[in-house]
Amino acid sequence: MLRIQTSLSTWSQERSMKWLVLLGLVAFSECIVKIPLTKVNIMRETLGEKGLLNNFLKEHAYRLSKISTRNSNITSVPLRNFLDLMYIGNITVGSPPQQFRVVFDTGSSDLWVPSIFCSSPVCYTHTTFKYLESSTYRRTNKPFDITYGSGRVKGYLAYDTIRIGHLVSTGQPFGLSLEEYGFDGLPFDGVLGLNYPNMSIIRAIPIFDNLKKQGAVPEPVFAFYLSKRRMNSSVLMLGGVDKAYYKGQLNWVPLSRVGDWRVNVSRVSVKGKLIGCSGGCEALVDTGTSLIQGPTRMVTNIQRLIGATPQHYVSCFTINTLPSIIFTINGIDYPVAAQAYILKDSQGRCFITFKGGTENFFKRAETWILGDAFLRLYFSVYDRGNDRIGLARAA
Repeated sequence: MLRIQTSLSTWSQERSMKWLVLLGLVAFSECIVKIPLTKVNIMRETLGEKGLLNNFLKEHAYRLSKISTRNSNITSVPLRNFLDLMYIGNITVGSPPQQFRVVFDTGSSDLWVPSIFCSSPVCYTHTTFKYLESSTYRRTNKPFDITYGSGRVKGYLAYDTIRIGHLVSTGQPFGLSLEEYGFDGLPFDGVLGLNYPNMSIIRAIPIFDNLKKQGAVPEPVFAFYLSKRRMNSSVLMLGGVDKAYYKGQLNWVPLSRVGDWRVNVSRVSVKGKLIGCSGGCEALVDTGTSLIQGPTRMVTNIQRLIGATPQHYVSCFTINTLPSIIFTINGIDYPVAAQAYILKDSQGRCFITFKGGTENFFKRAETWILGDAFLRLYFSVYDRGNDRIGLARAA
């Protein structure tokens, strides 16, 4: 279904696969945990040779460091930019801490990392958890099996201390993988889901809920700033919002259904012409999806309007002349310009970041997925306290 370049999430309610308020909201800088994220290319076309990524990782080994900001208690972890569409950050597991790179995914709810006993070849290229070295580790015999659009993970449930920046979740349930399929050559070790508890496949309390329960976050809010820039600029904020990362007003959108980061979309248009959501539809706001996805028929219409080939390629000379695709959400237009929805592969060819196929796993209604290609333009806030999403033009 969805390939690795497009998603890293699981929709449990549809049993289908893919691939990651405050009243009077202000910048709670002294309370926010900021985790800079890195933009990661996960397209084989853009990576070129598979060995290119392996060499890059060897030359730019991840180093954990902390940067303090004046008059604040913010923890920042600088990361490398791997050029394209995925954003990863750091967590630690166990006591003493063992470090892992994960995808922070609003489209799923579960956390997992590889076990030292993972038998899949891909685990030998990733960091694995050495549970015997952790004094706070507790194992269970409960198995888990998660299928993403890009692969599959099987293992068992465990409990340990998880740290995100300076936030600590004790007794946190998480998955330890024993088998992994489809994640070869990718620069992350695991996935950290930030969706609602009812979306958990392993039937465990998600880490953000545990942080709330343990009083680790001052507000039940987190936010993403996904930058186009390559170095140390993308940020996940937990517990509040920093106004420095967006322009203008933060527009609040109620969730179309409580328990999932979905919103209602009234129309999708190009140059005033309706091309989708003629009777209204839903969209998932998903940091674990790289592209923008929709029903095949609507995406085909977009390809036709901008002159793309069936393989999603367009002439690079036309980028500045192509129209914006506009999503109207809660009465506000959110245009996605061609400069945002067109990328280049390693051979210099330009391709569009719209992909069809959502009708295959959302059977009941027209559904879109607003992934990183959309979220690089719009700063996003996820308000668990009021079941709403905030959107504003990214700074």
